[in-house]
Amino acid sequence: MNLTLGPILYFWPKQDVFNFYAEMADLPLDTVYLGETVCSKRRELKLDHWLELAKDLRACGKRVVLSTLALLEAESELKMLRRICNNGELLVEANDMAAVQLLSEQGLPFVTGPSINIYNLRVLKQLYNSGMRRWVMPVELGAETLQQLLQQADEARLAELETEVFAYGCLPLAYAARCFTARYRNVPKDNCEFCCIEYPDGIPVRSQEGAELFTLNGIQTLSGEHYNLEHELPRMQQIGVDLVRLSPQREGMAEVVKRFDQRLRGEAPDSIALVNSQQCNGYWYGKPGMDWLESSS
Repeated sequence: MNLTLGPILYFWPKQDVFNFYAEMADLPLDTVYLGETVCSKRRELKLDHWLELAKDLRACGKRVVLSTLALLEAESELKMLRRICNNGELLVEANDMAAVQLLSEQGLPFVTGPSINIYNLRVLKQLYNSGMRRWVMPVELGAETLQQLLQQADEARLAELETEVFAYGCLPLAYAARCFTARYRNVPKDNCEFCCIEYPDGIPVRSQEGAELFTLNGIQTLSGEHYNLEHELPRMQQIGVDLVRLSPQREGMAEVVKRFDQRLRGEAPDSIALVNSQQCNGYWYGKPGMDWLESSS
């Protein structure tokens, strides 16, 4: 199995993004996903900047994939999607079905992100026949469901299919036309003043008892706790998972990558030190997502 770094889900200043990837370039990551997946108004980096970063990361031996928006709402967003799909060089992660259609029409192989609902073999086969060669399992699915799907995929002879599992970070749960960050600031979405750049880790939402429920990130709702499957890597390998996704966070990301790499190499580091958050892993075990269950391995 190899480690991948998912796209940055939050809105960070341009220089912070470049500094982040400069640090990631020297870490044991096989693949890095680049691009904006949440909101097209986040224009600190344009497509040319992402392509520049891709060039630098590839020079450091990384595979690079361009990620697309999960929710398209305007013709301008569709035009940008076409530019990404027509980049002519890099593999694309499709995060909505418009991207799947554009890539399929061109006969291009592609990745499907966790926002594409793949819950059974029929959908898996249809997307595979359309050109999908890697899929990121929807975050709400668990190990047993994944094992069954991969057994069925093997029987169906989907030989070139790679499977990637979201294994660390705040879980992307839902997208909406309304911008929750703008609403929190009491400003219109169309005149949001790009206020989510002031919340580089999103806005925490807690229960009356103080439990971390969600994280608001523009139009995206994330889990309040960090999903962490570091102890489940042996089972993933047994099931047949090819890639393990780590979702970028502003602080402590290098430590996360190093610890996952140690576990992949059979070492046993101390548990990952989380930044201002608790852990969860319930979905993997078929339980409520915010639950934390001790690994049986």
